[in-house]
Amino acid sequence: MVKPFVPQLVYVEPRALEYDLGKELADKFEKMGIEIRETTSHNQIRNLPGDNHFQKYRTAKSTLVVGVRKTLKFDTSKPSAEYAIPFATGCMGHCHYCYLQTTMGSKPYIRTYVNVDEIFDAAEEYMKERAPEPTRFEASCTSDIVGVDHLTHTLKRAIEYFGESDHGRLRFVTKFSHVDHLLDANHNGRTRFRFSINADYVIKYFEPGTSKLDDRIEAAVKVAEAGYPLGFIVAPIYLHEGWKDGYHEMFEKLEATLPHFAKKDLTFEMIQHRFTKPAKRVIQENYPMTKLELDETKRKTKWGKYGIWKYVYQKDEQEDIKDTLGSHIEKYFPDSRIEYFT
Repeated sequence: MVKPFVPQLVYVEPRALEYDLGKELADKFEKMGIEIRETTSHNQIRNLPGDNHFQKYRTAKSTLVVGVRKTLKFDTSKPSAEYAIPFATGCMGHCHYCYLQTTMGSKPYIRTYVNVDEIFDAAEEYMKERAPEPTRFEASCTSDIVGVDHLTHTLKRAIEYFGESDHGRLRFVTKFSHVDHLLDANHNGRTRFRFSINADYVIKYFEPGTSKLDDRIEAAVKVAEAGYPLGFIVAPIYLHEGWKDGYHEMFEKLEATLPHFAKKDLTFEMIQHRFTKPAKRVIQENYPMTKLELDETKRKTKWGKYGIWKYVYQKDEQEDIKDTLGSHIEKYFPDSRIEYFT
């Protein structure tokens, strides 16, 4: 089982110490004996330990920055939610294909934001604009927040905040099984707790540093028993030798393990593997031995919202993915709904 994340190096922005959570985290990490450095801004971080890019990258992925979120304008988060709510950035996992490879660029460390009440106040304004329609907030667009929340409890606070909200709904997804501290949160059914799941081949070769499928499913059972609305994101759906058998086994295992009551209000989201030219360069630099297939000639292009071409599967392959996985969901989880395929 993957152990809960513990940073090997912590940076604290001075302004973070003006907030109770900032002081609390600095104190916690000091007591844990972790090296703490001060930085005026995360952009000023230089000279991470390591003799070469490979080592520095891995140090960065185990570095935590305790800071203040300056931009309180939320990005949109279609198709999963109306807005992305920014509690953290970066991830301790080493998923080869991850889009954070390029969005994080040369700064792949994890950042947690301590001005949580200001983030809630901003969310309140977005909810007022759409009321009485509910507003969904996605908490895992730029991080796997569950992976760091056993240290910060920011997500737990957010779950309880939205649990009291009339018009807000919270959503997040994780590849980690460290959920025990979230099970007693007063969510009032207003947070959908989702797990990213995949065929064993994909997890084994492309998702190092994350929880195994069995551990994720076990955690999903705990979450269902705690009364949370539950969901699964199958992503990235990756065509490999024996992929149909691999995804079939995944759904069989899920169906056999989830309790019956958890299969009622269940959602699935399906995202095919895609990459961009800049992402390919970064992936090959960070994971030079990767088995990830990144051959543009085998793909079709799709215009992305950030003004760059994405390489996705050919139309017939996409249809095959939709039909194959859709039929398994229909067979094993007839009361669930597929929210989207992209």
